Amino acid sequence: MIQRKTHLDSLAIGLLIACCAFWGLQQILIKTTVTEVPPLWQASIRMIGAVVLLWLWCVWRRVPLFERDGTLWPGLLAGLLFSGEFAGIYLGLQNTSASRLTVFLYTAPFWVSLLLPRWVPAERLRGFQWLGLFIAFAGVVLAFSEGFGHMSSSQLIGDAMGIAAGMLWGLTTLTLRTTKLATASAEKTLFYQVAVTAAVCPVLSLVLGEHWRFSYSAWAWTSIGLQTVIGAFASYLTWMWLLRHYPATQMSSFTFLTPLFALVFGVVLLKEPLTAQLIVALIGVALGIVLVNRRPAAQRPA
Repeated sequence: MIQRKTHLDSLAIGLLIACCAFWGLQQILIKTTVTEVPPLWQASIRMIGAVVLLWLWCVWRRVPLFERDGTLWPGLLAGLLFSGEFAGIYLGLQNTSASRLTVFLYTAPFWVSLLLPRWVPAERLRGFQWLGLFIAFAGVVLAFSEGFGHMSSSQLIGDAMGIAAGMLWGLTTLTLRTTKLATASAEKTLFYQVAVTAAVCPVLSLVLGEHWRFSYSAWAWTSIGLQTVIGAFASYLTWMWLLRHYPATQMSSFTFLTPLFALVFGVVLLKEPLTAQLIVALIGVALGIVLVNRRPAAQRPA
């Protein structure tokens, strides 16, 4: 039986920060590789590679993937939601800026916090935790506020797709926590998601007219390799394991770090300017995460 914890401990916090840091770095990897490898084709290679790695991992660890345990339909739903999130992101980027889409994508924690407690009351956030969630989100908005200077009808379409992607991300988490997937292994839960996405992404890539080839530079393959091994396999598997043991509403607040880590890596690796706006945003997100994960004061005995 799975033993769930009511709060994040130091192990969970460390793993969450590590995952979010790599996901931030992954945005830089995609950005520096996209001139050679189209984004959805990158995602296709990444997910196909993750399916292979995860299958080999399960063979080595003797984790059953294909036994009948009632998770097939919830698993396929989770996979479709997960792949739909990718579709929303990449289609949205055709119509709006990356900064605007980032803000709308990271509404996902609100969907989780609003919907999940209806099925899992223990996941309900208290007043100061909601305040923390809004402060952390405000930090993300501040960091990417320059992208909101102009408005057009096409941008509204892209913004809507960003919101849809955030909602699908939240609904994926909801599916993982409220169906039989909640008792499935982290490996099997992830396998559903990467397998379905590995089937959907190539189709979407072709629909968008991306050109496929394999003669890329050493850097491009290094980037794709890191995205596959650490990103789509190791970090996602870690996230699935954490979801089995810790509160999803508290975990989701850490995802606000991902876009800010991307900006920080942009400063460090791409020599982009370090602004006061970014520093204030980082402080805001950190404060918000602390509030979301702050334990209530213990009641004194009467």
